[in-house]
Amino acid sequence: MARKKRLPWSLVLMLCVLASAQQNVLRIGGIFETFENEPVSVEELAFKFAVTSINRNRTLMPNTTLTYDIQRINMFDSFEASRRACDQLSLGVAAVFGPSHSSSVSAVQSICNALEVPHIQTRWKHPSLDNRDSFYVNLHPEYASISRAVLDIVHFYKWKSVTVVYEDATGLIRLQELIKAPSRYSIKIKIRQLPVGNRDARPLLKEMKKGKEFCVIFDCSYQTSAEVLKQLLSMGMMTEYYHFFFTTLDLYALDLEPYRYSGVNMTGFRLLNVDNPQVASVLAKWSMERVQGPPKLDTGIMEGIMTTEAALMYDAVFMVAAAAQRAAQITVSSLQCHRHKPWRFGSRFINTFKESQWNGLTGQIILNRTDGLRKDFDLDIISLKEDGMEKIGVWNSNTGLNLTDGKDKSGNVTESMANRTLIVTTILENPYVMYKKSDKPLYGNDRFEGYCLDLLKELSNILGFSYEVKLVSDGKYGAQNDKGEWNGMVRELIDNVADLAVAPLTITYVREKVIDFSKPFMTLGISILYHKPNGTNPGVFSFLNPLSPDIWMYVLLACLGVSCVLFVIARFTPYEWYNPHPCNPDSDVVENNFTLINSVWFGVGALMQQGSELMPKALSTRIVGGIWWFFTLIIISSYTANLAAFLTVERMDSPIDSADDLAKQTKIEYGAVRDGSTMTFFKKSKISTYEKMWAFMSSRKNTALVKNNREGIQRVLTTDYALLMESTSIEYISQRNCNLTQIGGLIDSKGYGVGTPI
Repeated sequence: MARKKRLPWSLVLMLCVLASAQQNVLRIGGIFETFENEPVSVEELAFKFAVTSINRNRTLMPNTTLTYDIQRINMFDSFEASRRACDQLSLGVAAVFGPSHSSSVSAVQSICNALEVPHIQTRWKHPSLDNRDSFYVNLHPEYASISRAVLDIVHFYKWKSVTVVYEDATGLIRLQELIKAPSRYSIKIKIRQLPVGNRDARPLLKEMKKGKEFCVIFDCSYQTSAEVLKQLLSMGMMTEYYHFFFTTLDLYALDLEPYRYSGVNMTGFRLLNVDNPQVASVLAKWSMERVQGPPKLDTGIMEGIMTTEAALMYDAVFMVAAAAQRAAQITVSSLQCHRHKPWRFGSRFINTFKESQWNGLTGQIILNRTDGLRKDFDLDIISLKEDGMEKIGVWNSNTGLNLTDGKDKSGNVTESMANRTLIVTTILENPYVMYKKSDKPLYGNDRFEGYCLDLLKELSNILGFSYEVKLVSDGKYGAQNDKGEWNGMVRELIDNVADLAVAPLTITYVREKVIDFSKPFMTLGISILYHKPNGTNPGVFSFLNPLSPDIWMYVLLACLGVSCVLFVIARFTPYEWYNPHPCNPDSDVVENNFTLINSVWFGVGALMQQGSELMPKALSTRIVGGIWWFFTLIIISSYTANLAAFLTVERMDSPIDSADDLAKQTKIEYGAVRDGSTMTFFKKSKISTYEKMWAFMSSRKNTALVKNNREGIQRVLTTDYALLMESTSIEYISQRNCNLTQIGGLIDSKGYGVGTPI
């Protein structure tokens, strides 16, 4: 009897347990594409991971169990995607996730719109269909906003020339704001496409390197980005002169260890809010499951790192769960594609979903109620440092760019060059760079000395950098050939083989187009180096050299003139007449000694400082004679002094005195250093004299142009050759070799500067 009384209570207890065990079940569907090398996509793994996390933690859905149905399809098969979507809808699902390919997405989206079932995407898709009031939702940030973010980055770094490298045609759509920039801003945009179906981008990178394209934006997947980074390293483009920006949101997940110490500027976006402790906890659990799972293929992603696509899928599943919890009494039902009977809770559920706000792994998720797109979001600006990827700022779709790391690398030269080892290219040229003379073997920078080495040492002390000096490989300063290609030190700066060019490198207009220069550390000009003319042996009439022919003619005329005057005066004065027979005082015959011949003899004798037996007696003739004697005294004294100088000093007569003299003749050959600034000056000059000189030099390139200054100086000493070179070098050389001299003044005015890459 007692047993019969206890039986109802046991039955009641069992019914209560069964009632408590019964919970609501909400099914969601996932359609994921498979690849030959990846049978299970990362989106599918994240989908399952999110469902498992929700069911383990009952705080979000305490009375509901979330289940899923997964369908796998081949890529590019839209028919199969439609069939699998209909299969899922016939089972009854609250939402359909995926697929990701454009053609498959459109097919599934059309079916979901017809049956009023939410279709949720986590990859970017070009909105080719009208999403207004549809059941399509995409948690991926809208790319029109991301394009604005890229443009803000370009403005911040003040890039004037940008190269956009895209992987497929959708890249041009995603970056439309940047591509439109040239019409509104003074920015030059060069667009290039990565090879289709071929991951070898080195030919393209070689063209970019040759074209000096230092600011590059890559729009490609993270798999392609990983391959491009490896090829950039192999091409020698991972240097501080380049700035690479990747639009992929998974740059943070790539293995960037080989590039940390390269000095390259690498920037990108990150959507994951890793600073949130809750997000960090989820990422740690994901990493643990991924590490413990089967081996992964090498896609460039670091092991255990959650990609942005996986994080978006995780957030999407949680948003569906949150919306289902808010929309009470929603049940799924079997839907048939051929009946076109929509889900009766579809409109209410999609509206609840769009109104939901969720703080997930990718930050605050707010959807546009009209088109279901995510337009309000934050992007972390990340940059590669020696310690890895670091956050340097934030971009918000409403407030724009805010960089917390406001340092511009080009703004503070001292900081950017400190604690770095720079490659310095130079050229042997006395007295700027010379080999140091020593009894012991010297290595490294100790091998050289000179003005440029002293300058480089002082710069190193001020800016705090180390340096390694190396001679330019082809031994040339740098000039441009007819094809527009450069050589010498200029080429090494262009190719970033060297960081500085410290040498007697002339600042010219054409060089400043391809490299940068410091302020001139020395001002100079072009002049002519020529050997001193050889002295001539005295000739038979070299005694006439102290006085010019005009002076000799005037002296002769003066002598004849004085002789005539003396003759006439002697004829007029009675005191010059005398009796030739003094014994006969009554004689009427008188004579005069100053005949015309005797007067000339008197003048010549006085001129020769020898005198004569004729002596003037009258006062008038004595006055004339005295004046002549005084004149001859001055003339003879001057002649004697000049004659002594002419006999002790060789007379140097140079055949040329200026560049005009060189241009007017062809006997003396002249030229300059091949591929130097002096040669370029004459080559580009529009002045007729210099054009004529360049025509002469270009017609005799094999003989007129020399390899370097040392060869030119040797030719000046041994042959009849004039070298056109810098005045400072001529001054240095002529002080050390007395057989050389500078001819004429400066042809132009210029300066030496320190060359750096642009």
